[in-house]
Amino acid sequence: MSVHEHVVVVGSTMMDMVAYTSKIPQAGETVSGDSFALGFGGKGANQAVMARRLGATVSMINTLGDDLFGDSTLANFLEEGIDTSGISRAHGASGVAPIWVEPDGSNRIICVAGANDAMTPAGAISALEHLDSYQIVIGQLEIPQEVTIAAFKKAKDFGAITILNPAPFALISPDLISVSDWLIPNESEFAEMHPQGLGPTSDENILEIAATLKTRFVVTLGEKGAAFTTRDGEIRRVAAPQVKAIDTTGAGDAFVGAFAVGLAAHLSDEKAIALGCACASESVTRKGTQSSYPTPAQAQEILRSID
Repeated sequence: MSVHEHVVVVGSTMMDMVAYTSKIPQAGETVSGDSFALGFGGKGANQAVMARRLGATVSMINTLGDDLFGDSTLANFLEEGIDTSGISRAHGASGVAPIWVEPDGSNRIICVAGANDAMTPAGAISALEHLDSYQIVIGQLEIPQEVTIAAFKKAKDFGAITILNPAPFALISPDLISVSDWLIPNESEFAEMHPQGLGPTSDENILEIAATLKTRFVVTLGEKGAAFTTRDGEIRRVAAPQVKAIDTTGAGDAFVGAFAVGLAAHLSDEKAIALGCACASESVTRKGTQSSYPTPAQAQEILRSID
């Protein structure tokens, strides 16, 4: 199946600074690391790259700093074939994300927003007005929420589907929830959203949040796949391919980008989620963030296997 749909990402860019270590230091402690890598990241950028590798037309809306990281990030988007007409530049530093990865693939991340915080509602609206024929708009919480609200309102006026990935978790504005068609948290973000701090351990817990928020809902469950709400208000679960995880950094973003392409390509909800699970599972078998994502050829093979 070839994809001719258009996905827009209104979101963040980061330069990932990844240290692989067998031990996370305690306060005041210094430890020796195993290796280090510098790579392109940011939740929005990651989702855009995954969507593009699946063959969709992808437009990125973001603000980069006027530094070397901004220059290299812009060059990376162009190399991936992503439309950068919606990217502006601001004086100062681009976003960075120091990341620590342990031997089991688990990670700890600190995001320093930098120029991402210079994004404005007016800028996002203007960028969307210069685009046409898009079906999906994705947002996250690594940029100011008022920017995503404005972009989602514009997208819904255009008739597009909006997907909110509430990460990194923060209190979500009711105005943002009201213009989000889909919410996609992971397990920890789900617990933050639940009134009693409960995880997605039962269908009842998931239905409780979905009913409160009045959106379609997918919760990613790591190696266990994902659970989602159907249009009939039921919970269905989709298994993930079983793999040996090396580095889970960016796996959730791979899921979101792939899921968006699945919706844009008119796959069923369940197949779109299966596509997200397959791409995320593939990504954790290699080190890195965007560098761990399936290549365009691999992504097309995954897409054909789902369809």
